[in-house]
Amino acid sequence: MDNKYYLDFIKQSDFENLVLDVLKEYESSLNSIDLKTFNSNLIDPIKLLFDKYAFNKSYEEIINYEIHRQRDKSNSNSIGYFHQNIFKFIKNCEVPKEGWDIIFKDFNKTYYIELKNKHNTMNSSSSAKTYMRMQNHLLNSKDKDSSICALVEIIAIKSQNIPWIITLDKIKQQSNESLRRISIDKFYEIVTGDKIAFLKLCKQLPITIEKLVTKKIKYEKDTVLDELKAKNKDILIALYKLAFATYEGFEKLD
Repeated sequence: MDNKYYLDFIKQSDFENLVLDVLKEYESSLNSIDLKTFNSNLIDPIKLLFDKYAFNKSYEEIINYEIHRQRDKSNSNSIGYFHQNIFKFIKNCEVPKEGWDIIFKDFNKTYYIELKNKHNTMNSSSSAKTYMRMQNHLLNSKDKDSSICALVEIIAIKSQNIPWIITLDKIKQQSNESLRRISIDKFYEIVTGDKIAFLKLCKQLPITIEKLVTKKIKYEKDTVLDELKAKNKDILIALYKLAFATYEGFEKLD
């Protein structure tokens, strides 16, 4: 195994502890999922019904897919944690407990960052809300003259550091050099001064993960299907009773 450490902008011990935190989150996501956990965000049985017939799957397959989707969402949140919190350990960067995701102070500028995993993560409403929040900061904050507000994207359409321009109420906003849209590679370059800092990070990750994964992570048996079948042998009825327990007439389904 290659033990080389490529990153000169974060101490090896800090980087390894951060990666280890993410791996622990992944491991915890493989704990058994019971019916209460499965329904913690209120499962939509009507969608599952359409999914079953549209994709020609059994209820067991559809429910197992939904369990997988929930795990995947949890793991995506863990990756978001990694991308944000690595900046805790990089010089001149801060990860506030609330508000901006990252604040980076350069000699003459302070960058206020909203971090997103993918370029299409935000819908038009959340995009407009974020944009207006940045506009407001640039207009009204005490350090407005030295501020840059930026949407930084991990998976951007392309490598870029450009003014962020959107359309609000059918009016295209004017370009503002202090309100920007930046891909993660360009943001790493801004923060570290190294054009290939993000490439180095990507080269380092498999080395560090392989070093830290000392055992095979095992799935625990999920109990969702067993608990649904205990409610009713007909899984659809069990799902209806789960989601619509307080709705008129559903308690009499059998």
